[in-house]
Amino acid sequence: MIGAIHGRRRRDAAERGYTLIEIMISLAVGLFLVGGLLLVLQENRRTFGGQNALAQLQDGQRLALTMIADVIQSAGYFPDPTTNTQATALPSNVQFATAGQSIVGTDSAVAPGDTVTVRYVTASGDGVLNCSGTSNISGANQTYVNTFSISGGQVVCAMNGTNYVLIGGVTNMQVLYGVKTSFAIDNNNVDTYLNGSQMTAANWGNVISVTVSLTFTNPLYAAGTGQPQTIVIGRVIDLMNRIGVKI
Repeated sequence: MIGAIHGRRRRDAAERGYTLIEIMISLAVGLFLVGGLLLVLQENRRTFGGQNALAQLQDGQRLALTMIADVIQSAGYFPDPTTNTQATALPSNVQFATAGQSIVGTDSAVAPGDTVTVRYVTASGDGVLNCSGTSNISGANQTYVNTFSISGGQVVCAMNGTNYVLIGGVTNMQVLYGVKTSFAIDNNNVDTYLNGSQMTAANWGNVISVTVSLTFTNPLYAAGTGQPQTIVIGRVIDLMNRIGVKI
């Protein structure tokens, strides 16, 4: 009889299940674990988003500076130097005061900053790029005038009167011109860097290299994160018809 009573009590205890306090504790532990998992997922998503935005920024920087460099380094180019000279290939006009002048620019210390204009002549099929990313296939020689500037937060190139947008997220552009001002030594070495307002008519004909600095908005910037609001990327570009050993 006593054994039967104890057996029934054990069955009653087993059938009673969990108490309300035990269930609440289990729920609290479960919610805590789920909350921790959500925080980890949120942080991973934020990190991935930041890395993706940074990768896109780097791609944009490379694209913009590569295109600018490809065009600027071609300044002064002209085909068939056995029959042409730079002065005859690039005559003076309103924008370029001197025959043979291939580069000119404006200077502004405040955003959106400077502009830089280069010109060159290409032969059909020679593969020299303009700022639209194409080359001359017209069947004849073609003069290209390319002006780089910042407009509406975008790097814009006006090529022969048509605007091409290269990349967005850019707030400022600063341009310096590497010039040879001393002719005591007969070489093509830069001895001075000048901004557009410091350049003279003679300086424009003696530009050997150009330094372009672009200010990009930082996609990772947020107040209190310690991230800078902008990122400045620069590049030194040599004019291919002015570099090398002078003979």
